[in-house]
Amino acid sequence: MGIPCKFAPTRFRPKRATCKNLKALRSGNAWAARGRIRRAPELAAMDVGADEFEQSLPLLQELVAGADFVGLDIEFTGLRSNLSRPQQISLFDLPSEWYVKTRQSVQQFTICQIGLSVFSSIEGESNKYVAHSCNFFLFPTTFGILDSEFSFQASSVQFLNQYGFDYNKFLKNGIPYMNEEQEKKIKHSILRGNWRVRSSLDKDQIKVVINKVTQWLNLAEEGDQMTLPGIAGFQAFEVQLVLRQALPNIWTVLKDEGVVVKKVSQPHRWYLEHDSCDQISCWKEQILLSARGFSVFFQMLVKAQKPLVGHNMMMDLLHLHEKFFRPLPGRGKAALSQPQSVLVVSWAREWVCVVSVNPQIHVSPSGPSPSESYDQFKQNIHSLFPVLIDTKNVTKDIWKELRFPRVSNLSEVYDVLSSNLNPTKNSGPEIIHARECKKYAETKCPHEAAYDAFLCGSVLLKVAHLLLERVHGTVPADDDESTFPQYLDVLAPYVNQVNLIRAGVPKINFSGPDYPSIRPPVLILTVRRWPGVSEYQVYREFQNLCKFDVRRFTRSQFLLLTNKFKDARSVLKEYRNHPTLQVSLYRYWRHSPNITCLLQVCSIVTTWAMVAFILGRSSP
Repeated sequence: MGIPCKFAPTRFRPKRATCKNLKALRSGNAWAARGRIRRAPELAAMDVGADEFEQSLPLLQELVAGADFVGLDIEFTGLRSNLSRPQQISLFDLPSEWYVKTRQSVQQFTICQIGLSVFSSIEGESNKYVAHSCNFFLFPTTFGILDSEFSFQASSVQFLNQYGFDYNKFLKNGIPYMNEEQEKKIKHSILRGNWRVRSSLDKDQIKVVINKVTQWLNLAEEGDQMTLPGIAGFQAFEVQLVLRQALPNIWTVLKDEGVVVKKVSQPHRWYLEHDSCDQISCWKEQILLSARGFSVFFQMLVKAQKPLVGHNMMMDLLHLHEKFFRPLPGRGKAALSQPQSVLVVSWAREWVCVVSVNPQIHVSPSGPSPSESYDQFKQNIHSLFPVLIDTKNVTKDIWKELRFPRVSNLSEVYDVLSSNLNPTKNSGPEIIHARECKKYAETKCPHEAAYDAFLCGSVLLKVAHLLLERVHGTVPADDDESTFPQYLDVLAPYVNQVNLIRAGVPKINFSGPDYPSIRPPVLILTVRRWPGVSEYQVYREFQNLCKFDVRRFTRSQFLLLTNKFKDARSVLKEYRNHPTLQVSLYRYWRHSPNITCLLQVCSIVTTWAMVAFILGRSSP
């Protein structure tokens, strides 16, 4: 006999697991935990939500373990907060300052979709790869004391809507996740027995369940059982805990059809409570495992230590650290362990010295130098993923040397490398889609995370083959097959170099100090007959010609910085004879207030010395 009981749907519905299985899952051996499940040759679907995640986990682990590398792309609910101008990223930013400003946005927004494309070379095939691509829809864990807050940015929502993003899958069937700090909090609560700090069920619904079970108990005999359908996930755990605590003569079991309640004697109840497969500690571990969700797979990915490939992947790495590893290092946790190799900050009263392409440039500060742990973030990411390859960084150099047509996004990069413009098109690696991913072979799906992840991996292989041909001077012979280790060797100068958008350096080195930057020279603007002019007004003055970052230098002078040499040349030419705006190259010895002050002091001292010398000679 079953009594219907309707509950709100949950996002992650874990199946029953023994303590042995839980240990296997925690250790990353998901196949051991699913000994009875026949290994599937391929993923069942490209889109994975909470309903499909658990059954996909074993195969995902096997795919990653056997992969040559993994392509990654992430979609967010927003990119950057609408901060005031001083908090917006700028070409004047030190890497640590850029990190601090961006960290605020990473904490404000969340991940809505992660795309992975797992590339594996086909054994026995010459330079042939198969790509398994998969979209994961995520939603923060809401359990116990965990209840995350995040924002949506209208422009990001509109952008993803234009490309057919399904927000229902994100909101209704997102896989839960948590970072290590959140896991410690919830684990502490669960193991102390405080797993119901905030109920995930409405209290009235729990009362309804208890009343129905109590009414059934009055008529039931020992051994009889009833089913509460429609209960799954965390709700199932909570209902069972509440019923067991309230009613000493029942036992509960979670089955596919729902929670089964059985009337038992007290001796039998004692035996069941101490059974090795249903001890309360084992149950609590299962609850924790369920709450971790996608974080379980993240740990598998970290453990596999496979090369991680992305395109403009800096924001992806920040979110991976914040959402699955630990909160991003911030104020008060750790100071920078060493000075930056490219941009060095030093204080001299009210002036901050920014040493960049043109050394010893003095910039008026907008506030105290932040003590955020940028270096700690780099070290953490490098320990998680020792091999990072950003295809944006790789293709920039290739495009300059081979004079490919200008492109603006990843899809266009892929199209050029797949066209006859690529001299190694016919000799390059062959890439095929796994059977469940044929959609990408027939249809372009830009800004779908798994599709972009596939493009990242494909671009990497094609560019690596181009570089390999240049090293050999010709296309490698058939008997000298190109292998992925060979590709990694030729890509060595680009490994762990991640592109940085709009900052004082063009890329970040995750395996050591950041490299010196090659930037256009800094320009200085002297304003005449324009009292009270602001940085924004100066920016508007130049925006029709080119894009400059502007920073006030003195009351009537501003520093201008761009990332394009042609823009600097254009402005110098256009404003050569301007009546009110004089633009010239910044020269430290000429424009530095410190040098000017020093020269003035020296001039005064020299003048007084000369006067004293002359007066001394003229006296009797």
